[in-house]
Amino acid sequence: MNIRTLLSIGCVSLLLTPQAVRGDKVKELQTAAVQSKQASWGHWGPAPDRYSSWTSHSNRLIPVYTFGITLEGYRGEKSAYRRAERLQEIFGRVPEATLNPAAEYCDQTDIYRLQLEAAAAGKKYIILFVFDGMDWQTTWAAAIHRAGRVAYREGRGTGLAFQDYAGTVTDFGYFVSSPYAKGTDGDVNAQTFPDARDGDLGGYDPNLGGPAPWSIPTDPAYPIGQSRQRRHAVTDSSSSATSLTAGIKTYNAAVNVDHRGQQVVPIARTLQERGLAVGVVTSVPVSHATPAAAYGNNVDRDDYQDLSRDLLGLPSVSHRDLPLPGVDVLIGAGWGVTAENDTKQGANYVPGNRYIADPDLERVDIARGGRYRVSQRTAGQNGGEILAAAAEQAAQGRQRLLGFFGATGSLAGGHLPFATADGGYDPAPGNLGKAEVYSEADLRENPTLADMTRAALRVLETDPEGFWLMVEPGDVDWANHDNNVDNSLGAVYCGDAAFQAVAEWAAAKGVWDQTAVILTADHGHYLVLDQPEILAGEPVPASGLPAAER
Repeated sequence: MNIRTLLSIGCVSLLLTPQAVRGDKVKELQTAAVQSKQASWGHWGPAPDRYSSWTSHSNRLIPVYTFGITLEGYRGEKSAYRRAERLQEIFGRVPEATLNPAAEYCDQTDIYRLQLEAAAAGKKYIILFVFDGMDWQTTWAAAIHRAGRVAYREGRGTGLAFQDYAGTVTDFGYFVSSPYAKGTDGDVNAQTFPDARDGDLGGYDPNLGGPAPWSIPTDPAYPIGQSRQRRHAVTDSSSSATSLTAGIKTYNAAVNVDHRGQQVVPIARTLQERGLAVGVVTSVPVSHATPAAAYGNNVDRDDYQDLSRDLLGLPSVSHRDLPLPGVDVLIGAGWGVTAENDTKQGANYVPGNRYIADPDLERVDIARGGRYRVSQRTAGQNGGEILAAAAEQAAQGRQRLLGFFGATGSLAGGHLPFATADGGYDPAPGNLGKAEVYSEADLRENPTLADMTRAALRVLETDPEGFWLMVEPGDVDWANHDNNVDNSLGAVYCGDAAFQAVAEWAAAKGVWDQTAVILTADHGHYLVLDQPEILAGEPVPASGLPAAER
C-alpha cells in the first residue's frame, strides 16, 4: 500500500510521529510475546512470569482529563470516598474497606454530575470521550511509544494530544469504577431481572488496589475481583457507561436500568429535552454497551437491535408504546455482521444484521420517508468521503445523520479496521495467536474515528441551542481483551486523533469558552510494564528491578 492510500484511510497524525519512523517494533514485541508466552518488558494480569494471565476487566482507578471545566468539586477534600454519607448515596451502603479519609479520587458517577454542572454553567457544547478499556497503564504505554522515551512514571503524563493540549483550561484526576454489583441474568422479553444484590458487591480498597492509578497493588488478585482478602465486584462496560451517563451504580449488563429494575434517564435525553442536539460516535458496533448507554434502556446489553431502536427513535422492547425521540447523529460500526438467530436478543429479533435490523434501517432512511440521512459502507467508495458528503447534506438540510460502517475481513467483528502502533493496519496476533487481516476494500470503504467525529460535529453544530456528543474509541477495549499491545496503542492513537478533531473544531469556531470536553475510560484492564524503556526504544537501565519499582 502506498503512502497516498494510507493517508486517505489511516489515522493521519500517526504517520508524522516518531514511532512510525522506528519501524514496527511493537508488532515484533507482541508477536514474540504471544509465541513464547512471556516477555521481559511486560505482561497482562497478575502473573509476572506469563505474558497473558488475565483477559478481562480490572478495578484499577481510571484517569479523567477535562477541558473547559475542572474537577475541583469532586476530588481531594471533596472526594465522595472521604464521607460515609456520600458512599451510602452512591452504593446504597458503605462498602467494606472503602471509606478513605485520604482519598484523592472521585467516583465514576461524578462524571455524570460534572456534565450537569457544565450545562448549568452555560456550556453549549458538551463532549464525552470514552476510551473503552483505557486505564492509566494503557495511556502510559501509548505515550511512551509515541514520545520514544519514558517521560513520566505517575500523574497526568505527556506525549499524547489529550495530555498536552493547552488551548483551554484543563484538569486531571481519577475515579473508582466498581459497580453496584457483579450482575444477574435478566429477562430481555419481560425486561425484568432477579435481585441484583446476589454475588460480589462493589467498593474499592485502596490498601489493596492502591491510592492512585499508577500504584502497584499490594494484592495482585484484588484488581480482578479474586482476592482472598476482600472481593469487590469488577465492572463491565454497560454498568460503567451507565454510571458515566446516568450517574448511578448498577449491576453488570444493565443499560440505564438501576439495581431495582427501574429505568433511568441518561444525560443525553435530559439535555435533549432542554433543546440540545445529541450525537453518538463509536469505532465498534453502534449498539454495543457504551454507545447504547448514551441513550437507551435495557436490562441486557446484548439486546442490540432493541438498543438501536432506542437510539433511532423506533418502538423497542423497553419503549413499546412511546418510542424515544432518537439521537440526531449516530455513526458507528456493525455493518455486514449478520445472524439468523440470536437468543440473547429475545423474541423480537429479526434475522439479518445483528445490530440494526434490516427493516429498521430502511424505515429510518430519509429516502424512504424516515428521519435520517443514511451513509453506509458502499462498494468501491471511500468511506470518509461519502460520510463527509452525507454530513454536509444533512447539515444543510437540517436533517439527522446515520453512518453505518465496519470491517468484514478475517476475524473482524464489524468494528472499524484496527490501526496498529506504527500507524498501519496489519495487526499482530493476540492472545489466541491469531491476527485480523483486512482487504483493500475494508480499508478504503471505512472512515476513521476522526472522520466520524468531524461528520458528527458538522451536523450537530447547526443546532443553535448546542449539543451533547459521545465519542467512543471502543477498539481500545477489544485490543486489551486480546492482550494485544500493538492494537491497543493503535486504538489509543486513533482516539487521540478524534480528540484533535474536536480541539481543532472548538479552536476554529472560537467556542472553547462555551465547550466542556471530558475524556476518560469506563474501566481498566491489566497491562503491566516491567521495562517500559523497551516500548520507547531506549536502553534498559542496569538495575535489576522492574521499572515500576525503581
